Amino acid sequence: MNIQMMRKALNLLLAVAALPAMLSAQEWTPAGSTIRTKWASEVNPSAPLPEYPRPQMVRSSWMNLNGLWNYAITPAEASDFTPEGRILVPFAVESSLSGVGRNVGKDQALWYERSFDVPKAWKGRRVLLHFGAVDWKADIYVNGTLLASHTGGYTPFTVDLTGTVKSKGNVLKIRVWDATDNSWQPRGKQVNEPQGIWYTPVTGIWQTVWLEGVPQTSVESYYAVSDIKAGTFSVEVKTACLLDGDEVKVDLLEGGIGYSAETPASTVVASASASDGKALINVPDMKLWSPDSPYLYGLKVSILRGGKVIDSVDGYTAAREISVSRKPKQSKRMALNGEELFHFGPLDQGWWPDGLYTAPTDEALRYDIAKTKEWGFNMIRKHIKVEPARWYYYADVEGILVWQDMPCIGDFSTGVLQTRDPEIIAGQNNVWSRDSFLGGTDCVVPQEWKDNYYKEWTEIINALKGFQCIVVWVPFNEAWGQFDTKEVVAYTRNLDPTRLINQASGGNFAFCGDIQDCHHYPQPAMNAVEGKFVNVLGEYGGIGYPVPGHLWKQDKNWGYGAVKSSADEVLEQYAEYAELLKHYIYTGTAAAVYTQTTDVEVEVNGIMTYDRIVKLDEKRFREINTGVINTLNSK
Repeated sequence: MNIQMMRKALNLLLAVAALPAMLSAQEWTPAGSTIRTKWASEVNPSAPLPEYPRPQMVRSSWMNLNGLWNYAITPAEASDFTPEGRILVPFAVESSLSGVGRNVGKDQALWYERSFDVPKAWKGRRVLLHFGAVDWKADIYVNGTLLASHTGGYTPFTVDLTGTVKSKGNVLKIRVWDATDNSWQPRGKQVNEPQGIWYTPVTGIWQTVWLEGVPQTSVESYYAVSDIKAGTFSVEVKTACLLDGDEVKVDLLEGGIGYSAETPASTVVASASASDGKALINVPDMKLWSPDSPYLYGLKVSILRGGKVIDSVDGYTAAREISVSRKPKQSKRMALNGEELFHFGPLDQGWWPDGLYTAPTDEALRYDIAKTKEWGFNMIRKHIKVEPARWYYYADVEGILVWQDMPCIGDFSTGVLQTRDPEIIAGQNNVWSRDSFLGGTDCVVPQEWKDNYYKEWTEIINALKGFQCIVVWVPFNEAWGQFDTKEVVAYTRNLDPTRLINQASGGNFAFCGDIQDCHHYPQPAMNAVEGKFVNVLGEYGGIGYPVPGHLWKQDKNWGYGAVKSSADEVLEQYAEYAELLKHYIYTGTAAAVYTQTTDVEVEVNGIMTYDRIVKLDEKRFREINTGVINTLNSK
């Protein structure tokens, strides 16, 4: 065969290999005509979000199930379905990138279907089906058998398929029901009738779906906690089917800034055996994590039988300590690694015009965090949403402190959002005390939904507590769905005593937790201060600037206060607010959160537009922000 014929043959082979991707692309196109980010054009319908979804616990034997699935929307009571089209997983059905762009609601169910084969190399292994997140109730069927049901729209869950799956031709079906705001389920800013600060619903699969083949005896999870004074890591390891004589070994590896468990280091710093599931590792010359130096250690957890490794996972951790500090005759502050630090950053809601809850690509997911760090901030308040694990990994890598909110179960919009059932509306007519310690009342939350709140909050904390970027838990926002605050704070403290608790950001203050939090718009102000607590300004700003060509809608765009007509006007106002903020730092304010990272739908008060165009002069913006943070040490 001559060179020309070889080239023709090669081109033919490449064309055939590309055929499935081409057919997939023909089956899928983004829905609707709203604005999209630059990353939307990079979405590959044959392999959307192909990255390994669990960076703290990496194995090589896995299979990504993202891509085009069959779907249908049926009456809620339907027991099966006939496919009516294709949906791109893992984008919510309401989103543009799903290719569908339809709302569902509590009277309907959303169905998914796809087939899969089990790799031959997994023979004799357990086959696990993992979901990053499905909003809200998911029933999982494999080969016609209902294997599991899960409630909660923000946390990963796993279904063991061992004994149910065949080597080839397995059929996976998922039925999803989601009432959004016509319920007491945690749902954050989602509402069935979007307007103002309330956004489009997110129903169904919105994070990666994947298969994993694991040995019968395997590592299920680990949790590492540092003690920087003692120079140790305490590592709790959970395993499945451990036999007598098996050894669980934990290796701490030399890492560095930007460390990745997907390409782990090999130099062992220290090791220990996890007898009874716990290992204590003594670390010489422990390196600490901070925004200035976000050092990550590698971590390998292995199970050995007769000296042979039968399972191992690669991960990482970091050494740091968050605490409350009080110097003589001064206000309480937050300290990182024993040093007082002013926390300053944006309210980050994590919404996308094309993917809603789901960033279009992994690069996009990291982008907002990287920009926040470039702008001179050291903190992000993750506002009533939970992100995929890779987001927290990037926050660990970049060196950003994170305040993690619990997605709210209520709000104060009952006067305009009358699409809810009467009992839902009535239960949310509580009193918000705003900038006062008096007069606030609880929501009337049925016990069933209190129990569900605790269930989901437990799952969220357990899923996220291994990420060292998180330094503050926020159980409630304002008084939206707020109930039994002291009990919720005590419950949170019991789940994780290593972090601070902001009991209700801007909400009814119940004299518990570590932080008293005020919200004030648009200019910064502290109208309530409590000397026994760390006092913070949990929200302020929201300077509006609608940028032509980058708007979700052409009308009803708004910000807090009068919207500006240019970027220069925004930056001038922002600088004035920064000078006011410095005054409050001098008088005891320990942190501040500016609203917000991006525009979201008709809310145009972002530092960036909804499609991620930066509105401001970034150099000047950084200078202002670093000046605010440094005020604490210069006073």
